Amino acid sequence: MAPIRVLTALDQARTQYYHFKAILIAGMGLFTDSYDLFCIAPVMKIVRRVYYDDDGGGGGGGSSSSPGVTPPAVVSATVGVALLGAVVGNVVFGALGDRVGRRRVYGACLLLMVCSSVGSGFSVCRTRRCAVASLCFFRFLLGVGIGGDYPLSATIMSEFSNRRTRGAFIAAVFSMQGFGILASSAVTMAVAAAFDHYTGHPAPLDTPESTDLAWRIILMVGAVPAAVTYYWRMSMPETARYTALVERDVVKATNDIGRVLTDLDLIAIAEEEAAALRRPLGPMPTPPYGLFSSRFVRQHGRDLFACAAAWFLLDIPYYSSTLFQSEIYRPLFPAPEHVNAFQEAFNVAKFQAIIAVASTIPGYFAAALLIDRAGRRRLQMAGFLLMAVFLFALAGPYDIYWRDHAKHAGYIVLYSLTFFSANLGPNTTTFILPAELFPARFRSTCHGLSGASGKLGALIGSIGFLWASQQKDRAEVQVGHLPGIGMMYALFVLGGICLLGLALTYAFTPETMMRSLEENESDKAMSQVGDGGSDYGTGMEAAKSPASMASSHLSMSPILPRINSSIKISSLSVVRQVACVDACMIIVKSHIYANTDQM
Repeated sequence: MAPIRVLTALDQARTQYYHFKAILIAGMGLFTDSYDLFCIAPVMKIVRRVYYDDDGGGGGGGSSSSPGVTPPAVVSATVGVALLGAVVGNVVFGALGDRVGRRRVYGACLLLMVCSSVGSGFSVCRTRRCAVASLCFFRFLLGVGIGGDYPLSATIMSEFSNRRTRGAFIAAVFSMQGFGILASSAVTMAVAAAFDHYTGHPAPLDTPESTDLAWRIILMVGAVPAAVTYYWRMSMPETARYTALVERDVVKATNDIGRVLTDLDLIAIAEEEAAALRRPLGPMPTPPYGLFSSRFVRQHGRDLFACAAAWFLLDIPYYSSTLFQSEIYRPLFPAPEHVNAFQEAFNVAKFQAIIAVASTIPGYFAAALLIDRAGRRRLQMAGFLLMAVFLFALAGPYDIYWRDHAKHAGYIVLYSLTFFSANLGPNTTTFILPAELFPARFRSTCHGLSGASGKLGALIGSIGFLWASQQKDRAEVQVGHLPGIGMMYALFVLGGICLLGLALTYAFTPETMMRSLEENESDKAMSQVGDGGSDYGTGMEAAKSPASMASSHLSMSPILPRINSSIKISSLSVVRQVACVDACMIIVKSHIYANTDQM
């Protein structure tokens, strides 16, 4: 069987304008994801002042003797429901991406994020129980949309990319997370500063009525970037690899890719497709093997385990440290009773912004620069190793030194380097690898399963770290919390998890740098028409009838434009196009006559 020429051309295509457009469109989903996930930490500081003051927190604000304490169960719920929703979204939307198509599911996922972001801000009512319950409900729906965006963004970008720069393109999409964190911090700081100014800088224990509006605005702003990019998402064509390998319509795939990657020379490809129509139809293909078949486990089970396990291990230390940065930097903050609600949220957001600028975003950029030079496997191992080193450097002397010297520059540098290492290595590579290791008809599903595993790790890490970081001595435990194992031992555990991720990567993770995606389509690593290698015993003709393929050729497309559309077309091109159309018409007529004889 001959290779699919349009996919070969796509693999060899030079970088074009549409690649950067696709990075921006796909990346805005991840921008929105990180905005919504990471704005919750400062938002909960405001919610605490509104609904959990000493007087009962009816929602109307007021003054009390202390700023109140949000029950740990409520904090865990608001964080956990979004991550739990992300688990569901990864699995459901990942599977739908392979069954329905990447483009259609992409739009539905974006609409869900827009609606749930707005719903999170409204949260139905203003009493404590009702407001928190509705917030958790909409945060769960938001998490479903966020989870669905992961497999679709990665899969679409990988299938539009060439083999030389595919890693850098997917890493660039993922790097939009860093800008989303920065945007959430900037919006929170702007809203908090504005409310603090226009309410006359309230006293530390005074919570004005308008405080209940501030956190809602912060959450609803998350709908803006998703809504802005909806039109461009829906105007994207289906990826050529999905159309050719899953829908088995090579002609349509060639037409679609010609519309967006205009510098590709697809005339010769169109001629070969027309020539292929002259070949007799083969038998219908046998059913391909399924996701839960023994053949899938034999061929791809090891890769799926490597992707899912590495993502799970990474997200435990990454999310536990990121979502609760304010807990780690507590000594740097003024005591809650010395600042008002707006100032407390401003401080948390400010430190999130500092970490994003100093380590998170540079880590993403370094990954995009090195991913197609050093390779995915090496970067993932190096990232896990460096994370472990820096976490151990924090953990070892924590009780005897760092605990009383948290304002020391070395403490901030070491903690920032853990995020730089994560984004340089496993946080980026675990997003890329599942989009490169599986056949087209399983790609989105397997990425979703890997991402769901990661979000389970995030769920365990974020909620577990909230408990584990508490000191053993009850006198030193924060109000409303139970004693834990202490910050030092919690950091040791996180470092040990990173070493486990290093060992797993070394033992199980393959390298995909410079590897064509079509090598996943058969046992012999050949780029073939049809998905699943030997399970398909026929060429592209088995999937589409000659009549439907001829009508596709005769449609308006950049590959076979109408002859009178340009007076500058060469006579040779005219002959080639007419030959293609004639071949299509001949095979259609012969097919009609054959059907008539049978009747």
